[in-house]
Amino acid sequence: MPTILLLALSNVFMTSAWYWHLRGGPQVAEARPIAMVIAISWGLALFEYCLAVPANRIGFAAGWSAGQLKVTQEAIALVVFGLFMVFVLGEPLNWRHLAAFACIMAAVGFLFIGR
Repeated sequence: MPTILLLALSNVFMTSAWYWHLRGGPQVAEARPIAMVIAISWGLALFEYCLAVPANRIGFAAGWSAGQLKVTQEAIALVVFGLFMVFVLGEPLNWRHLAAFACIMAAVGFLFIGR
């Protein structure tokens, strides 16, 4: 459980680092100086690393494989991004988003079968 919680928190920071500057639409995003965007994003990404690295070490020590850790991280990233996309960027979810989520969740399931 600590692995999943830390991965979820790390993904909140990483999604914010990658996409915060798009809020407000293309004109607002383009008006932000790219050097400033990069500097702020790197600052946010530092927190992501401070959470993701321990999450992976804890999960690995608990018997998770590197593949299991990665697909779990991707599934969490998709959930976090979906929420960010809807609630921060104001974009709607559609059937393609849900289909992609189902595929990622299937990948997680395949790696944990028989574990």
